[in-house]
Amino acid sequence: MTVNQMITMAEELERYLGDPHDPASRMPFERVLNFDEREEFPFELVGVLQRWGLHEYCLPEEYGGKAGDVELGFNLLRLAARRDPTTATALMLTGLAYLPAWIAGTDEQRARLLEQIKNGTRMAWGLSERHRGSDEMRAIKVDGGYRLTGEKWLIGNAALADVISVHARTGEHGGPDGWSVFAVDKKRCPAGSVVELPNERPHGLRAGIRLDGLFVPDEARLGAEGQGLEIALKSTQVARTTVTSMSLGAVDTAFRVTMDFVTQREIFGRRVVDMPHVRRPLAECFADLMLADAMATGAVRGLQANPAQASVFSSIVKFFVPTLLERSMAQLSIVLGARISLRGHPHYGIYQKMLRDALVAIFAEGDTVVNLNKNIALQLDGFLRSSLAADGSLRKQAAPRVRAIFHADTKLPSYTPSRQQLFPLGMDDVVIALPSSIEALRAMADRSAGTEADWLHRAADVADAIAGQLNGLASDIAQRKDLNGKESGSSAELFRLAEQYCAIHAAACALHLAVHSAGLFDGTFPDGAILLMIMERVCRMFYPTEPVTDAVVVDRVMEHVCRLHREHRLFSHWELQLQASEASHA
Repeated sequence: MTVNQMITMAEELERYLGDPHDPASRMPFERVLNFDEREEFPFELVGVLQRWGLHEYCLPEEYGGKAGDVELGFNLLRLAARRDPTTATALMLTGLAYLPAWIAGTDEQRARLLEQIKNGTRMAWGLSERHRGSDEMRAIKVDGGYRLTGEKWLIGNAALADVISVHARTGEHGGPDGWSVFAVDKKRCPAGSVVELPNERPHGLRAGIRLDGLFVPDEARLGAEGQGLEIALKSTQVARTTVTSMSLGAVDTAFRVTMDFVTQREIFGRRVVDMPHVRRPLAECFADLMLADAMATGAVRGLQANPAQASVFSSIVKFFVPTLLERSMAQLSIVLGARISLRGHPHYGIYQKMLRDALVAIFAEGDTVVNLNKNIALQLDGFLRSSLAADGSLRKQAAPRVRAIFHADTKLPSYTPSRQQLFPLGMDDVVIALPSSIEALRAMADRSAGTEADWLHRAADVADAIAGQLNGLASDIAQRKDLNGKESGSSAELFRLAEQYCAIHAAACALHLAVHSAGLFDGTFPDGAILLMIMERVCRMFYPTEPVTDAVVVDRVMEHVCRLHREHRLFSHWELQLQASEASHA
C-alpha cells in the first residue's frame, strides 16, 4: 500500500468518527469519559468502530478479512486510540487472540473463527497467570480431546469474550515443546464450567477465567501439540508492535490539547507558546513523537519485510516507545499545569485519561523488564559483534531489507505471521545499516543549501557520535565478562547497556526513514531541524547535559508543530488530516 493510499483510508476513518470534542460525533470525548467514570465496557463505542469495519483490518484477506498490510491496521487503531485507547484496545484484543489460529490453525479453523468475528464474536488471548507466568494451566489428554484445569489472570476481554485462545501445559515436564493452544468456545461449554474472575480495577478490560477439568475436543487445538510456545512467542511479537499504537494515539491527543492551551492562553500580554521555557519542552516532545513514529513504522513494516528479525525490533519498540512517551507526557503535564487534573473540564478533561492510558503499553504484552532483559540484554553481545564486524558485504545484504522497511511506498510481501522467527541469530539490520544511512544523509546535506544543509550535516555528525557508542558498549560487556564471568549475564549493568543499545536502534530508525522516504510524506520531509532535534534527544541518553540544538532550531521545530496544530494534522510523519475543534478553550 502506498503512502497516498494509506492516507486516503485513514482520513476516511477520521471523517467517519468526526471531531472528538463535538458531543454529536460518533466517538466523542464526552462519551469516552462517561464510560471511564462508570468503569463500564464501551460496547457502544466498539460498535461504532465495528460498523466501519475497523476490526476486519486485523484479519487475513485470504479468509475474508482486510489485513493486507499490518501498517494500515496499526494506523487505523492509532486514530481510534487518539479518541479512546480503551475502546481501541478492546477491539484490538480480538485480533490478537485470533493470531494463534492465523499462525498455526487449519484452513477450516481460520475461516470459521474469522467468520465468527465478522459476525460479532469477541475473543481473548489467555496467556498470563497469577503466580508463574503461563505454567499452571494444564491440559490432560483424554479420549477425543483434553481436559483443561487452571486459571488465567489479567486477561483483556476475558469476561466478555465468546472464544478464548488458552495457552496450556500439555507436556508433563514442560520444556520448549511442553505447551499447546486451545480455542475454548464458551458457547460449546457446559453452563458454569468457565468461571469468570472479578475485574481488576482500574482497568475493567482485565479479568480472568478459571477452568476445572473442562473438556475440549481435539479440533479445538490450534496447531500441533507442543507448538504452544512457538505460537505464543510469534503472537507476542505482533502484540508488542501493535500495542504502541495506543501510546502514539494517546500522546497525540495529550499534545494537541496542550497546544490548544499554549496557543490561546496569554500571560502578561504574551502567548504561552511564545515563551522560550515553554517552546523547548514542546519541541522536544514533538521530536520524541517523531522518533517513536519512526520506530513504530520500522517495527510494523518489519513484520512483513524482515520477519526473520521480528523478535528484536518488536522487543525494542515495545520497550523504547512507551518509556520514551512516558517522559514526553511528564513534560507536557508540566506545561499544561493544573488542567491535567480537571476531569470534568469540557476540553481538558480528556488529558488525565490519556495520561493514564498511555502507560498501559508499558506493561501490556510483556513489561519493559521482560522485553529489555530477556529479549535484548541476553542477545546484546551478538548484536554488537555483528554490527561492529559488519563489512561492505554484510551491509549490502541488509540494505534491501532496510530500504523495504523504511521506504514507505515500497510494496511489502503479504503478511504471513508463521514466517516470523523466534530468534534473530545476533542480527539487527537496522543498526548494521546505520553507517550507510549516515553517509546518505551527508550526501543529502551536500545537495541542500543554507541552514537546511547545516542542520542535516549536524544531524549526521550527531548520528555518527551515537553510532560510535557501539564500541563503548562492546568494551563494557567485555570488561564485565572478565570481572564477573557467567554472572555478567544477569547483572543490572547489562540492563543499562541494553537500554543504550535500544537508543542507538531508535536513532537508526529515524535516520533510515529520513533518507529512504525523503519527499514521500510531504515536500519538507525530512526537515533538518526536526531530524537534528531527534538526534539530540537520543544523544542526551548518553550525554544528558550536552545540548546540540539552539533557539533557532527550536523555533524551526515549533514552526512545524504550530502548522500541524493549526491545520489539524496528526503529529506524525504521516500528517493525516484530522477532525478537530476550532473553539477557544484557554
